[in-house]
Amino acid sequence: MNAAVAADAPLASACHHCGEALPVDAVLDGAYAYCCNGCAAASAWISQAALDDYYRLRNTPAGRVDADPADFSAWDRDLVLAEHSRAVPGGREITVLTDAMRCAACAWLVDRALRRHPGVLDALANAVTGRITVAWDPQQVTLSVLMSRLAALGYRPWLATGDAREQAQKRERRRWLIRLGIAGLGAVQAMMFAEALYLDTAQQMSVPTRDFFRWITFLVSTPVVFYSGWPFLEGMWRELRGRRVGMDTLIAGSTLLAYFASLFETLRGGPHVWYDAAVMFVLLLLVARMFEQRARGIASAQVDALARARPVLATRETVDGGREQIALGELGAGDTAWVAAGETVPADGMLLDHPAAFDEALITGESAPVRRHPGDTALAGSVCREHPARLRILRVGSDTQLSQLTRLVEQAQGSRPTLARLADRIASVFVIALLLCALAVYAWWHQHDPTRALEVTLAVLVVSCPCALSLAIPAALTAAHGALARIGVLGLRGDALSSLACVDRVVFDKTGTLSQGRPELESVETFDRLDRDAALQIAAALEHDSRHPLAHAFAGVETPLRVVAPRTVPGLGVEARIDGRTWRLGRADFAAGRDDDGGLWLGDGVRAAARFGIREALRSDAAAAVAALQADGLTVELCSGDAAPAVQRFAHAVGIADARARLAPEQKLEHVRELQARGHVVAMVGDGLNDAPVLAGADVSLAMAEGAALAQRAADFVVTSPSLLRIPQAMALARRTQAIVRQNLAWALGYNLLALPLAASGLVTPWLAAIGMAASSLLVTLNALRLCRVPSAGRSAP
Repeated sequence: MNAAVAADAPLASACHHCGEALPVDAVLDGAYAYCCNGCAAASAWISQAALDDYYRLRNTPAGRVDADPADFSAWDRDLVLAEHSRAVPGGREITVLTDAMRCAACAWLVDRALRRHPGVLDALANAVTGRITVAWDPQQVTLSVLMSRLAALGYRPWLATGDAREQAQKRERRRWLIRLGIAGLGAVQAMMFAEALYLDTAQQMSVPTRDFFRWITFLVSTPVVFYSGWPFLEGMWRELRGRRVGMDTLIAGSTLLAYFASLFETLRGGPHVWYDAAVMFVLLLLVARMFEQRARGIASAQVDALARARPVLATRETVDGGREQIALGELGAGDTAWVAAGETVPADGMLLDHPAAFDEALITGESAPVRRHPGDTALAGSVCREHPARLRILRVGSDTQLSQLTRLVEQAQGSRPTLARLADRIASVFVIALLLCALAVYAWWHQHDPTRALEVTLAVLVVSCPCALSLAIPAALTAAHGALARIGVLGLRGDALSSLACVDRVVFDKTGTLSQGRPELESVETFDRLDRDAALQIAAALEHDSRHPLAHAFAGVETPLRVVAPRTVPGLGVEARIDGRTWRLGRADFAAGRDDDGGLWLGDGVRAAARFGIREALRSDAAAAVAALQADGLTVELCSGDAAPAVQRFAHAVGIADARARLAPEQKLEHVRELQARGHVVAMVGDGLNDAPVLAGADVSLAMAEGAALAQRAADFVVTSPSLLRIPQAMALARRTQAIVRQNLAWALGYNLLALPLAASGLVTPWLAAIGMAASSLLVTLNALRLCRVPSAGRSAP
């Protein structure tokens, strides 16, 4: 193609390939104009490959071709191929993602462009999901060549992170859908044949015809019972091997009883069969179980999203200033990474060069991008916006905040609340009592009406199956924790949600909680002939490895000094030796032997060397969060280790009447215990290392994600969102959860108390019992799913 740069205005207003507006220097090729050389080259290749029909078939323009081609050489590395591709006959297969496929014509073009390449075994593009599956022979063509071809057409590929987990979930969902489909078809057919038998009220049907319907029903029911019902049979086997009886034992036992009793009656020509009850039982329980899995899936979505957030590849700057694409595992602390606009940050790193905006919605739950300045930390899993960014990598792998959040979420979902364990024990006892009751019912009916004894007993077992009771609490808690995770509040203790619902008093720390946690140095005053720069260097060295929020005030100070034997004195300050001299930084009475005046002092414990004025900014939504808590009837307090003037200023700004200053960690804990002794249920909100004791001692505690790891381990919840409004939202959700749990328990117990006598009296048939039991389970599950709707801050529970 002899493309030229237009000297005059372009003939068209949009690029022929990608549809974007044409610049002044648009590229012309005959009757068509292109926005860049990349789109012109892509169009030329499509024409040369005789795939021009793409432009006729498409209904949406293609994606713009990057003028700076991406380097896909890292995709050929064994580490990447082993993790993201799989062996197939003749080569390997991989599934990649692209966000540029917008219509069926795009998928048509991708399929044909890849299949025409030598060495490609198969290719399949899905325009709906944006997934491209490619099978290739590594002996003939490398993966990077195929990916470069996709990028050259405007369909830049991305490796699907978390693909193994996602594929396993898809396979599991597919198996459940197949089971459900077979159960549905079998139940419809079995009910049709059973209806013919039920309508023969005058006993006019001939025995051969009756037996024919029964044997056909047997054939239809068998795959439903033993394939669709396999999860329940397998669960019964596990329970029996563990020498306990539970829900699966009752479900599978009732199903097998109906099936084999019907088979026995079919063989001997008895008056009744119950195949319909067996298949209906399996079908309806599968539906209820899938709704339960849906509730669990909503809660686990946060884990799945966090797993997918970590990129597979990273771009590292080389010593000569170039760039190379490497596998994420090869990135180390101290490396300089380059993150393009729209790409995900591979590891926690310090921003270099210029400010940049990062989308941290997945990590913090906040939809608005956060602007970071040079020296600030960009978190792994956040998405770079606006323009590329350079980062000095600080933490990689399991040390990143993304990995820590993933572990916290998995820990929360793996815990079993006391209330849920109690419900399981109640259900287990209920199963044993129900079996004894069924034996008594069978004995009574066998004595008075032997022909109905088995039918009534089966109805008793089915209708009173305590599935709803066992689902009442777990379904609600699962849905609630999922909703909390979506707003940026991670529950770490299973029982914390019920405690949070009962809170009547909230105690806030100040620094890093009500304040933004990034104090700024306002003034420096020196004494004893110490110059300003030396004082700053000593203070920066003392705070170098500190996680206290005040350390941020000295983060930008370069210091060659190194500390020896550093020691943190909670509530007072830090102490260490520098060049053979002992230095202290903290309160005036601790560092300089003076009366406390609220400043940050540097000294040796007796004499003052410098005084630093520190300024803290209030969180923008602190006042609104406090007002929301007070509107819900909660009493809010402020307890801080800072000086009284700063504490009172913050308290007045956010509307807190009860504020306490200069409290050591043990004094904060003592105050909380006094409140508890007076009958209050106390929630503590903090972030610092000094808050760990009081966080552990409060009835329920919430730690800010930016705070110390020890504080997070001591807390019941970690607030990953920077917004304090998430706290009243979490409390409102906790109260709603308690209400839903009470409703579910009331329904489950009420249903069983009502249904059992009706079934025992012979008024309920087995198939009707199956409908009632499944409807009860579905009701509590759907009621729990109401918790997926996140409440607004300040809204009380219904």
